Amino acid sequence: MHYKKLWTDLHSNIHHNQMGELNQWIEHAKKTVDFWPVAYYPFYMKRTETGAGLEDLYDREQIEQDWEQLREAVKQQNEAGYPMFMGYEWQGSGDDGDHNVFFLDNEQPMLHPMRYEELYQAYKDRSAIAIPHHVAYQLGSRGKNWETHREDFSPFAEIYSSHGCSENDTGPFDMERHLHMGPRTGETCYERGLEKGYLVGMIASGDNHNVPAVHDHGTMCVLAADGSKEAIWEGLLNRRVYGVSRSRMDIDFTINGSPMGSVVKPGEGTLAFAIEAADAIDRVEILRDNVLDTMAVHAGTWEETQYTGVRKYKFAVEFGWGPNPKFYKDRLTKTWDGSLEVPGRLCPVQKCFNSFGQELCNVTEKSCEFHMTTYMSTTTGHWMGPSTVVKEGFVFEVEGKPEDEIVLKVDRYVYRFTLKELMKSSRILAQYQESMDLAAEVFGNVEHYRDDFYWHNAYKTRIRQAVPEEAYTMKYEKKVTLEAGSCYRLRVHLRNGDTAWVSPIFVRE
Repeated sequence: MHYKKLWTDLHSNIHHNQMGELNQWIEHAKKTVDFWPVAYYPFYMKRTETGAGLEDLYDREQIEQDWEQLREAVKQQNEAGYPMFMGYEWQGSGDDGDHNVFFLDNEQPMLHPMRYEELYQAYKDRSAIAIPHHVAYQLGSRGKNWETHREDFSPFAEIYSSHGCSENDTGPFDMERHLHMGPRTGETCYERGLEKGYLVGMIASGDNHNVPAVHDHGTMCVLAADGSKEAIWEGLLNRRVYGVSRSRMDIDFTINGSPMGSVVKPGEGTLAFAIEAADAIDRVEILRDNVLDTMAVHAGTWEETQYTGVRKYKFAVEFGWGPNPKFYKDRLTKTWDGSLEVPGRLCPVQKCFNSFGQELCNVTEKSCEFHMTTYMSTTTGHWMGPSTVVKEGFVFEVEGKPEDEIVLKVDRYVYRFTLKELMKSSRILAQYQESMDLAAEVFGNVEHYRDDFYWHNAYKTRIRQAVPEEAYTMKYEKKVTLEAGSCYRLRVHLRNGDTAWVSPIFVRE
């Protein structure tokens, strides 16, 4: 069966004091993801008389008012044709780990029992799922308790987010952002769930508390028969899901034609995958029961080829950086206006948005325009605020010849480069004169034997190195022996450091 690949952030937390921004959140989600399961966050930091901070639930009346507001907004979007799912974060006593609870319909109550089993019993006869996240924190201190897990209630786990990676405790992306909750441990990581024999898929999501679908914090894809809520829900229940750390990747992974998340019979089989990424694919790790089975290396297969004629290329363009708030307290935001023009054909553009205020418009086969807003920080003051975000951007795919001249206009600057030139190296285009003018205006003479003050505080546009289609696409297959109780999954690595984690295919009698 052919499935649609639909993208979302399954972990965007909106707090009680942000409910006035709900419409802004929804409009941003509609620009960036195919559907949005909003996760209401009913907790706040309560201060004791002596000043200690204790995370606790808001008053029930406040929570219920917010839940009804959310219900009405989700219904309106569903009626207008945009798939949204109601959800909330459940933490309980901390003994079973944090979970986001989502519902197929819009009629369910929000419940907060202390234990996961009680949560399961409360919703077992309803269309509800509870997705564990940041699972590799300490058992009893909001790490995942695999002893109480219910695979029908929690068909997959979020193993990557702004917290880091919970796949195991030995790989990259250590969980160091929220030091008060860490460090991570292998006792509760995702791989322990597989070892226990659970049918559990895996995704990446943001765990964002200020902006939904932050590009730099992780998103997920579900394979669904169509874009309806019912089809999406069916894909979630059957674990046809995968996650990426940053840029989106189009991934198909099958064994004997059965897709990711499936259960197949023992015997001989053919494992196959096809990938289209946003940058050059470095390698794909095929893991069998959490152990590397095969390393399919793509690096070195395309770099020395002389490319001629018409073909497709991809390159990313990023906007941001700029004045340090320590020196320029009133320069926390900047708007960018620009366009990209190509002589060949402009293919679909991937949006890499991290904040509100981004627009891609007037897209044709020859050009597009954009209006961007970058921030030195999107932190609003609550304890779950994100790290400083300073970049916005796009991944452009262009069909043309190596000698085709691309024209990038950014504010009052016009940059021209051929695809052949861009394939040699990335480049940085700095608004250097503006930084010099700003320094003179605020500080007067700051001349120095180095240009640090000007360069460090300049707004910059970075164009990443272009790669041909042969670099960012890959197909592979191999024969495998399917033993009962085992599972196969993929870990995809791009040259730029982006990673994808693909749900296992399970072998059962």
